[in-house]
Amino acid sequence: MLHEMKVSGIAIDPFTNTPIIILKNLKGDKMLPIWIGFMEASSIAMELEKIPRLRPLTHDLLKNILDDLKYSVSRVELTDLKDNTYYAAIHLKKMDDVHIFDSRPSDAIAIAIRTRSQIFVHDCVLQSSKQIQAIDEDKEKLAEMLDKIPPGNFGKYKM
Repeated sequence: MLHEMKVSGIAIDPFTNTPIIILKNLKGDKMLPIWIGFMEASSIAMELEKIPRLRPLTHDLLKNILDDLKYSVSRVELTDLKDNTYYAAIHLKKMDDVHIFDSRPSDAIAIAIRTRSQIFVHDCVLQSSKQIQAIDEDKEKLAEMLDKIPPGNFGKYKM
């Protein structure tokens, strides 16, 4: 089963100072935190906050190439979670020509935001994420804390 998710915000893990992108389903009853790199977080935050850029970042460049080649991003999917590593796929379409590319979740999400494409998470990813969080008490407390942060506080950090 696929769950459509939206980027709820970006926060900093208080234990590791690592950026976390927070995905929530459309009902708001499922949350998926994904720890990502600073560069990817910066790229996503700049697009979310519509910060102008003098030159295209890598994700902007890819979007420009896809636009020029007349390909659209039909959706991105977070497909798996193995050994604490998330996997994603970017679905490209041009008429009947369809391509699916393996991707890091942070890159897939950065592309989805720029192309206004839907983000889907496979049920197995949500289940695996819950199992990992249940094993690690600190992550469970973090998930609880993240769920209580007001949405207006996301994205308010310096990179």
